[in-house]
Amino acid sequence: MDMKTVVADKPHAVCIPFPAQSHIKAMLKFSKLLRHRGFHVTFVNTEFNHQRFLKTNGPNSLDGLSDFRFKTIPDSLPPMDPDATQDLHSLCDSIMKNFLAPFSHLLSKLNNATSNIPPVTCIISDGFMPFTVTAAQELKVPIVMCFSMAACSVMSFMCFPALKDKGVIPLKDESYLTNGYLDTIIDWIPGMRDICLKDLPSYVRTIDPNDSILNLLIETAKRDLEASKVIVQTFNMLEQEVLDALSTMFSHVYAIGPLQPLLNQLPNDPLESIGYSLWKEETHCLNWLNSKAPNSVIYVNFGSVTVMTPLQLIEFGWGLANSKQPFLWVIRPDLVVGESGTLPLEFEIETKERSLIISWCPQEEVLSHPSVGGFLTHCGWNSIIESLSAGVPMLCCPFIADQQTNCKYTCNEWGIGMEINNDVKREEVEKNVRELMVGDKGKKMKKKALEWKKLAEDATDPLGSSSINLNNLVSEVLLSKGQMF
Repeated sequence: MDMKTVVADKPHAVCIPFPAQSHIKAMLKFSKLLRHRGFHVTFVNTEFNHQRFLKTNGPNSLDGLSDFRFKTIPDSLPPMDPDATQDLHSLCDSIMKNFLAPFSHLLSKLNNATSNIPPVTCIISDGFMPFTVTAAQELKVPIVMCFSMAACSVMSFMCFPALKDKGVIPLKDESYLTNGYLDTIIDWIPGMRDICLKDLPSYVRTIDPNDSILNLLIETAKRDLEASKVIVQTFNMLEQEVLDALSTMFSHVYAIGPLQPLLNQLPNDPLESIGYSLWKEETHCLNWLNSKAPNSVIYVNFGSVTVMTPLQLIEFGWGLANSKQPFLWVIRPDLVVGESGTLPLEFEIETKERSLIISWCPQEEVLSHPSVGGFLTHCGWNSIIESLSAGVPMLCCPFIADQQTNCKYTCNEWGIGMEINNDVKREEVEKNVRELMVGDKGKKMKKKALEWKKLAEDATDPLGSSSINLNNLVSEVLLSKGQMF
């Protein structure tokens, strides 16, 4: 058998994330797992995010390998600050209108390549890129929708068409945000108990029937059912009830998570140097953590998309300062609306001996550091599952998207979080930080977090549920000639 035959026989997965930090990170991790299982991988970023990666990590950082290549498609948005997060409404509108044609063109180019690239055999698409279903149907290859979020959030989003059909959303007017309507119990969502409208992803709060994000979510829920195969970045023991309910909607649901422990098992991974961050990571924070006592530091990070007002920043800052606990705080350049995140000189003087403020960091290394005892988080799913994997309890302050749903489950179902209102007051921050770090409730949550950490380790063991699910996905779908839709 000659080399051309070997290359042609190799499976080729095209992996395309939603163009945002957390989605890219999860998809890139999953793509590395596929490459280790013998796949040729083409990873597709938008041109904007590709350039951000090169700026952050170096001009050769995405060279990849002969069997792991990076390609781009345009996002059709106006030029903007390369260090800022793109407007989500504009991005969602463009995904609906502009992404299919360049993505289909890229697939054609990959299949017509004259070099030793195998033909595309499957597509792994972010669950929020519904146009990829059309592309896969045109190419007649299997497609799997990959959700970098909890099963409870996936189920919530899948119910958006029903919420609209029932007249629950969009809201009639702004008074519905404050008149108690959001406390309405939604008792018909499969696998989810005691859920109120306010616990569902924040996009239920729109009053605009033409909201571009809402429209993308409804289109996603409908088109993803055509794909019928779904990956969720969770594990069976964490969300069995919701996973069982999702399994009645899709022909296959594969709970594959947490992803990092699965990657940690790869021997001599040649892709290890390919990072995940759109911002430059300040690794000196790890040296700072080395100087702190075990479980003494609260880590604060509101993620890659969340924004807040200058007043919210100040209230969080003084709450942390007044708690007297050491803290490591990530304030990214675009965290504060309309200005850089600056705190008063008095704050710096008060906290300089026990604080470090940086613009971005290697979060999983930080959470795994022995000195970190708590995490003040916006409740993005990557942050939640990374904190759970590290056995670190959380102070939960949800802002947008699936963060409300993640918060509900983290605090009420899994027992590893306490909620704090994002209409923030320094006294509440101070009180909750102290409780998390040195209080009795914090100690109970730490014990529970360590129990979940062990269950996550069990799931990602070579004989664990997530490892088995990954193997089954590869054999049953991605390598199966008969699998389409």
